[in-house]
Amino acid sequence: MATPLRQPPRRPQWLFTAFLLCLLLFFAVLNITAPQRADDRKFSDAKEVSLSEITRGYDAEEYAEIIVRDNTVYATLRSDTGSLVQAYKAGESIADLGWNDSDNDTVVSIENRESTHMFYAILPDLLFFLLIIGGIFWLFRGIARSQSTALSFGKSRARIADARQVRTRFKDVAGMDEAKEELEEVVDFLKNPKKYMNIGAKIPKGVLLVGAPGTGKTLLARAVAGEAGVPFFSIAGSEFVEMFVGVGASRVRDLFAKAKRNSPCIIFIDEIDAVGRQRGGAGFGGGHDEREQTLNQILTEMDGFEQGTNVIVMAATNRPDVLDRALMRPGRFDRSVFIDKPDLEARVKILEVHTRNKKIAKGLNLRDIAKQTVGLAGADLENIMNEAAINAAKRKAKNIVQKDLVEAVEKVTIGMAKKSRKLTQKEKEITAYHELGHAIVGHLCPESDPLHKISIVSRGAALGVTWFLPEEDTFTTSKTKFLDEICGLLGGRAAEELIYNEITTGASNDIEKASQIARDMAMRYGMGSHDLGLVAYGERQGTVFLGADPSMNRNYSEEKAQQIDAFVENTISEQYTRALEMLRKHRAKLDELAVILLKKETMTVEEFTEIFEGKKKASVPKESEETAVE
Repeated sequence: MATPLRQPPRRPQWLFTAFLLCLLLFFAVLNITAPQRADDRKFSDAKEVSLSEITRGYDAEEYAEIIVRDNTVYATLRSDTGSLVQAYKAGESIADLGWNDSDNDTVVSIENRESTHMFYAILPDLLFFLLIIGGIFWLFRGIARSQSTALSFGKSRARIADARQVRTRFKDVAGMDEAKEELEEVVDFLKNPKKYMNIGAKIPKGVLLVGAPGTGKTLLARAVAGEAGVPFFSIAGSEFVEMFVGVGASRVRDLFAKAKRNSPCIIFIDEIDAVGRQRGGAGFGGGHDEREQTLNQILTEMDGFEQGTNVIVMAATNRPDVLDRALMRPGRFDRSVFIDKPDLEARVKILEVHTRNKKIAKGLNLRDIAKQTVGLAGADLENIMNEAAINAAKRKAKNIVQKDLVEAVEKVTIGMAKKSRKLTQKEKEITAYHELGHAIVGHLCPESDPLHKISIVSRGAALGVTWFLPEEDTFTTSKTKFLDEICGLLGGRAAEELIYNEITTGASNDIEKASQIARDMAMRYGMGSHDLGLVAYGERQGTVFLGADPSMNRNYSEEKAQQIDAFVENTISEQYTRALEMLRKHRAKLDELAVILLKKETMTVEEFTEIFEGKKKASVPKESEETAVE
C-alpha cells in the first residue's frame, strides 16, 4: 500500500466549548470562594444600630471614624477602641445626613467597592454570550463541512504516493523472476516511452496481476512504481462502490483525471474483482447497478486514454474467473502476469530478504527451512521469520538461531504446542504407535516423501504429527506415488489395530485425505479401473490453483458413480492391508521405537533411521534429561 500524503490534523471542535465552560466555572468558583480580607472579617463583627443613632453619635463626636462602604455605614467608638457599630442607609448622601461639618473631628470616609465586583458580576453573562456566539459559529461550520463532504462524495479516495515516497524496488521482491522480467518492460515503458512510440509500439494500458493470496501482488506493483520513479495511486476495488448509484463512476472519473495530470504514473486497483465481476448477473453475486456503472466507467476510461499520457493501470486479483470479459480483452488489460507460489529456490531468496532487518546467528540454514515450507506463499514466509524473531526475544537472546526458525515453522503450519493439554498414559501410547505407524510405512514405501520428524507433542487440533518433506519441488505425481501416499496415511490406523486390536477416532483426518486422493485418481487423473477409462468425471466450477473451493456438477451416470465408489473402496482396502503387512513384519522395531518416543516425545529422522535399520542400539533416556520440544 502506498504511503498517503500527510494531511493537516483536524482540531476537535468541542475543545472550544470545553474551554469556555472551564473558564466560566473557574471564575465562578473564584468569586464564591475568594478569601475575605482582614478588615472584612473585622466589619463582620460590628453591632447593628439605627442610622439615626450613628447620626446622633456623630453630632456628639462619640465616633473616631465613620466609614461608608457601599450601602452600609460603620462607626468606630472613641471610648471603646476597635468596637464597631453598623447601620444601613437608604440612599442618603453625606450632606443629607449632616456629616460634612468641618468643625467635627470625626473622620468620615467613603469606600465604593461596587466597581471592584463589577467584573465578577458581568463575567457569567459575558461567558454565556461568548458561548452562544461559539455555538452558532460551530453550527454554521458543521453545515459548511457537511456541504463540502457532499460535494466531495464523488471524489477519488485513492492514496497517492509520489516518486520519493515509493522506496520499494525489485531487489526487495524475491522469488518472482519471471514476473519481474515481464514487468521490467513496463518500467522501461514509463522511463522511455518515446523509444517504443517511435517504432510504432503502443504502451500497454493495463497489467493484471493474478495470484493466490499472499504471493506479493501489491508488493510487486509498488516495486514497479519505485523502479520507474513515478507517482503511485493505490485504491481497493471496494472503495469505488457506495450505496448511492453513480458515486463509484464519479470516483473513477476523478481518479483517472488526477492520474492524467500526474503522468507518467501508475494506478493500482487492489482486489479488482470487487468491482470488475461479470455484468448482468452472469457471474457470482448477481447484478448490481452501482458496481456495473463503476465497471462501465473503468472500461470507458481505459478505452479513452490518449496516446502519450503514460498512465498504466495495474490491478490484482485472486479470482480471475469472475472478471468481466470486456475488462480482460486487449486494449484494456493487455497483459496478465501470473504469480505462482514460490518454489524451493524462491523460498530461500524470500527468507533471505526477510532476514535483512533481523539479527541472525551465523550459520543459519535457511534452505532447510525452505524445504519445510512447501506450498507456503511469501506472506507466510514473512510471518515465519517474524515468529522466529518473537521466539528469540522471548528467550532474551541476542539473535535468531535455527531452533527459533524450526519452532516458528511448526507454529505457523500446524499450531502452537499445547502444553496444557494433558493426555492419559494410554492416550499417549496410542498416539505414539499411531505416529510411528505413519513413519514406518512411509519409510518403507519407495515413492513416499522422506521422513523428517515424529512428535507426540499436541499442536493445534492434532495429538501428534509425523512430517514427510519432499527433497525438491515436484510438479507431477505418478500413480505409484499416490498409492504410497495412501498407504502411509493408513499406517497410523493399521498400527492401532495391530497393537490394541482396537481402533480410535484419531485416524479420521487420515481416512478423509486417503479417500480424497483415491477419488481424484478415479475422477480427475484417469488412474481408476479399466472400466472407468481415460475420462474425467464431474465438472468443476472455479479455479483450484487460486485457493477456491470449486463446486462439482455431476455429469456421469449412476453406473459410473458405483464404479468410482468401488475403485475408491478397493484402493483403500488394498493399501490398508499393505500397511498392516509392513507393520506386522517390523513389529519388534515398532515396539522399540515406541518406548523411545514416549520418553523423548520428539524423534528426528536420524534417530529413527539409526534404530529402525539397526545401526544403533536403542537406549532409553534418563528421566533427568530434557527430552520434550519446547
